Amino acid sequence: MTTSPSSAARQAQEALGASLREIRKEAGLTGRALAAATGQHFTRVSKIENGVQSPTPGDIERWCRACGAQAHVPDLLASLRAVESAYQEFRRQGRSGLKRVLGAHTIGLYEQTTLFRVYEHNVVPGLFQTADYCAAMLSFWIDFLQTPNDLDAAVAVRMERQRVIYERGRRFAVVLEEQALRTWFGDAEVQAGQLDRLLAVMSLPSVSVGIIPLMVERSGVASTGFWIFDDTLVALETPTASIEVTRPQEIDLYGRMFDRLQSAAVYGRRARTIINAVLRELD
Repeated sequence: MTTSPSSAARQAQEALGASLREIRKEAGLTGRALAAATGQHFTRVSKIENGVQSPTPGDIERWCRACGAQAHVPDLLASLRAVESAYQEFRRQGRSGLKRVLGAHTIGLYEQTTLFRVYEHNVVPGLFQTADYCAAMLSFWIDFLQTPNDLDAAVAVRMERQRVIYERGRRFAVVLEEQALRTWFGDAEVQAGQLDRLLAVMSLPSVSVGIIPLMVERSGVASTGFWIFDDTLVALETPTASIEVTRPQEIDLYGRMFDRLQSAAVYGRRARTIINAVLRELD
């Protein structure tokens, strides 16, 4: 995947156009026939199908109605939203500091979500991080991304966000690779404090934490960490970008992957045993 937001948006727009073209062809309609049925010029149909022009939500609904393909509307509308919002470049957002990157769209999203499904392979999730661990991790990204140094404000944003884990009506299903417990941010004291914090959070009734042990047989391997917010959005972060997945079919795939990762994880006493073993290694 490209790291250029404009290129990513163009690719998404072209993919959306290709999907609409396929729906038209399956319905046995020419471009001119579809244009007549939807009340638009045939050249606009061509522009939409070739990714030159983006359709409106109304265009999509009328297009699918004319083709007898109303079942495709939810996925196509999600794809339309993805054209502009699916791929946001950290470097562009970070010009005003990491506080904006960490707090802009996520605060409202967290408040709206009741079920958080989180998988991380090399880091403890931000919702469970200590301030020291968070500061050590963000210090690296501030330097790497060359953003303005607003470390204190960025840490404060993340700490404020953690209040959601204590609010009624929310559930947190978290799966961590054992490697996430062994990846250091800061020194041994910071790491030990973070693991102690993880043990404490695991006692909350709304929180379920599973650990996938190293060298264990499993039926699924994810390529990166991801967060599923209810059944409405999946968020992933790469070193240079934040990716949002909104198409229902793709969200379902991430849900299936999460189920497989959960099946490989251990919980309760066995999970605590792994964490305590890593803690002892820090002594």
